[in-house]
Amino acid sequence: MNDLWRRSGRLLWVGVALSLCLLLVTLILVALKSRAGIAKSLPVYGQIADFTLTNQNGRAVSLANFRGRVWVADVIFTRCAGPCLKMSRQMKDLQESLPPKSQAKLVTLTTDPDFDTPSVLNAYAKRFGADNERWIFLTGPKQAIMNVAIDSLKLTAIEKKPEERESPQDLFIHSTIFVLVDKRGQLRGVFETSGEGVEPLEMKQQIISAVKRLEREA
Repeated sequence: MNDLWRRSGRLLWVGVALSLCLLLVTLILVALKSRAGIAKSLPVYGQIADFTLTNQNGRAVSLANFRGRVWVADVIFTRCAGPCLKMSRQMKDLQESLPPKSQAKLVTLTTDPDFDTPSVLNAYAKRFGADNERWIFLTGPKQAIMNVAIDSLKLTAIEKKPEERESPQDLFIHSTIFVLVDKRGQLRGVFETSGEGVEPLEMKQQIISAVKRLEREA
């Protein structure tokens, strides 16, 4: 009887050990799959062309100012009665959630440069508690803005015809996405900020994870 108990005990421990090994292998495979998924989710979509625009403090800003920095960009206009306020709140949340040691920048371009002068953008930035060292608002000649927003960042920005406007503030159709640029000035990510199935917290976490990954790249 004692031999039977000893054999049963050994078999039980062998079974436990095998279960633990299988669990460990499963966790390793999940981790590897997760890392591979992140890698595949950050392809190079294109190169950002050089530009010179003006920030909310009236200073010239070019692509060279972002060399060696990861940055997240969006496009809004301050008179917007639609999604712009929500997007700016999400950008503020992102600003507050980035690790303190992160060198990442946040960049907001206006589609309405005739109205959104540096002083207007400065007031808008203060409204959302923007850190001038982290979050940059850009204006400039309309064509220069469109070149950056549409050609380089692959964002949509279309001015509505007067007869198509539903209100005086209904001026543009524009993207409601955040895009991610790496330290070499390459477009690497696109993140939906609204729409069916979009969870703001999940979206923010995805952006932060992608920023951390790009910051580790040489």
